[in-house]
Formats: sequence, structure tokens, C-alpha cells
Amino acid sequence: MDKPIRLQPRPTEPASPPPVGPAGPILFAAPHRAMFLAGMVQAVLVFLPWTWEMLARSGVVAGPVWPWPPGWVHGLWAVYGIFPFFVFGFLLTAMPRWQGLPDTPGTAARPAWLLLCGGWLLFDGGLLFDLSSLRAGGLLLVLAGWMLALRRLYPVAFKPGAARLHPVSAWAALAAGAAGLLAWTGFALSGEAAFARAGIAVGLWWLLAPLFMVVSHRMIPFFSASALPHYEAVRPDSALVILLAASLIHGTLAAADHAAWAWPSDLAGAMTAFWLSARWQLRRSFAVPLLAMLHLGFLWLGVAWLLGGVNGLLQVSGLGTLGLAPQHALTVGFFASMSLAMVSRVSLGHAGRPLVADALTWRLALGLHAVAGLRVVADLLPGSQTLLLTLSSIGWLAVCVPWAIRLMPVYLQRRADGRPG
Repeated sequence: MDKPIRLQPRPTEPASPPPVGPAGPILFAAPHRAMFLAGMVQAVLVFLPWTWEMLARSGVVAGPVWPWPPGWVHGLWAVYGIFPFFVFGFLLTAMPRWQGLPDTPGTAARPAWLLLCGGWLLFDGGLLFDLSSLRAGGLLLVLAGWMLALRRLYPVAFKPGAARLHPVSAWAALAAGAAGLLAWTGFALSGEAAFARAGIAVGLWWLLAPLFMVVSHRMIPFFSASALPHYEAVRPDSALVILLAASLIHGTLAAADHAAWAWPSDLAGAMTAFWLSARWQLRRSFAVPLLAMLHLGFLWLGVAWLLGGVNGLLQVSGLGTLGLAPQHALTVGFFASMSLAMVSRVSLGHAGRPLVADALTWRLALGLHAVAGLRVVADLLPGSQTLLLTLSSIGWLAVCVPWAIRLMPVYLQRRADGRPG
């Protein structure tokens, strides 16, 4: 690994553009506001029909009717319909600061936001009324909004003379996500299962995993250095390169239906992630709960890679399988808990409020880790799977509903410190 580097707290950033007046709602005073709010709404709406499905499998109620396999709909919604709102909101806010550029005006995110939201509403209507044309049209609208956001981020990521590893990797992951949406659109039009499998693999391993690893690598040492005294920050580029390579390899093999053979790169990813977690001083982070939420979220990445490596070894040896446990350690454990932690921190900081996790936020974060644990164990204990899946789905709503109620008003109010943004 590279030699440790010392990160100094970043100087105060230039002020954001002035808050919009009556012609522009406060929701678009900064790009993260509308994106984060939509992500929270999606996190609740997406899991309502999924919880209904789980209750139906438990025999509690009659089940919903799905025009597609419900697991595939759930995967599409979660991978492309929840987390990207948080990612776009974060990157439109943070990436210009990484590159020493002025803040992105909040109104610049409005066209992409409208297309993304409108596209998912249209897609959901296509599910409800079983109209493939609406489903395909909705996905194309989502893709159009996605491309607008990509276009906005392109000159930021590729700014001449600026650092490239983090911004370009994040931009490339989002570009891969556009390809994944095209694959899903192909499935909506043709019904060919290979398109759906490709869309799932691309979304997990080329889109979200690289994005969350890039953001973690960039921000966790920075936030830790800002919050903990005498903190020696370690952020070797080589570690991120290993993690990105492992994800690309796994995604490529998964798209070809050979994910089991990714076990060597999965185990390399696990070793690297656990090494980073130790060097980033997980134990010290508990002195600042809001920081500990980030460190605990990142710990799930090592768990996910380890489970993936073990699962691959079991499969190629003909000894069995861990089912979807590795994928849910990644999605619910890593993606979801990191989203809750990062979105909470950014929302408080950019609202001019103290960077402190109150008792509710801390309990919700711990509750989400319990949900992730339940979801992983559900695949390891097939005999209790239906019960555990139902409990984990209800648990997700029990976390996300109060989290949304806690933070959504922040996006509709001006900053508490009177600053613009």
C-alpha cells in the first residue's frame, strides 16, 4: 500500500449562489435538496409493495400482481431508483469542491430531477396497469434525466489540470449506469431475460459499488481528519484501484453468468476493504457518532467482498451457495447504511446545523445495520427465509420513514445559519 498522507481540513468554501427568490422554490436552492428528498421518498415507496409481497409470501395477505418477476422489479427500483438520487445530489454538491470550482446552482439540477422523477412515476404506472410501453417510456425518461446530470458533471470531472481518480471514476460509474438503464429498457421492450441480468450486474458492480467506494475513499479520511484530533489520514490511491478492479471483474463475470469465478478478486477486495477500515481507525470514530456511522457503513464492504469470495469458492467447488447474502451485504449493508450516514451529514452541514447525530439518527443507523444483518442471515438460513425477509422489509420501513420525516423538512427550509444554499 502507498505511504500514509496527512490531510489538512479544507479551508472554508466559497459561498453558494444566492438563494432563489419566489420564482424558484427553496427546494432548488442547492442541488442536494431536491435529489435527497426524492431519494427518501423512493426509499419508502419502493419498499411498500415489496413489504406487501413479503407479507403475501408469509400468508398474511393476498399478494400483488407483478408483470415482471418481483425480485427483478425490486432490484431495478433499489439499484436505479433509490440510491442514484442520493449519488447525484451528493456529486452535484461535492464534486465541484473536489475540483476547486464554484458550487453548482441548485436550479441546474432541476431539469434532470424532473425527468428522473417523471420517469419513475411513468414506469410505476406501467407496472400498475401492465403496459410495457409505459414501462419502457418511463425508463427512457429516467435515462434522459441521467444523461443531463452526466452532462452537467462532465466538465467538472474532466477539468484540465485537476485531480482525476475520484471524479473521473465516479463519472465513469454513472456512465456505466446509463448503459444499465439501456439494458433494462431492452428488457422492457423485448422480454429477453439476458437484458435484465445485465442491467442488474451493471447496476451493482459497475455503477453503485464503484460510486460508493470512490466517495468513501475520498470522504471518510477527510471527515475523520476534521473530527478527530491528531488523526493521521490514510488514503492510498492503490487501495481504491484494487477495489475498483475487483468490482469491474465481478460485474463482467456476473453479466456473463459466471460470478462464482470472481472469488479471487472478491477476496482481494475484502482484504483491501478491511485494511482500509483498520487504517481509518474505526474504533476511534465512535467518539463522534455521526462519523462512526460512516465507518460502520464502510465495514460492510469488507463483509460483502468476503461473503462473495466464500460464495464463489463454495460454488466452483460444488459445495453449496450462500444465495444472495453477498449482494445484500453490499446493498443493504454498504449502500444503504452509507447513504443514511452521508446524506445525514451533508444535509445537516448544508443546512447550517450542528454536525451532530441526535439520538434518533444514531438509533436509526443502528437499526439499519440490524436490518442488513437480518437480510443477510435470511439467505444463510433457508428454513427461516420468508420470516426473516418479511422482518427485514418491515424493518427497512421502520428506519426509512422516521429518517425521512426527520430530514425532509430541512430541504424545504432556508439554512439555519442564514447563508445561501
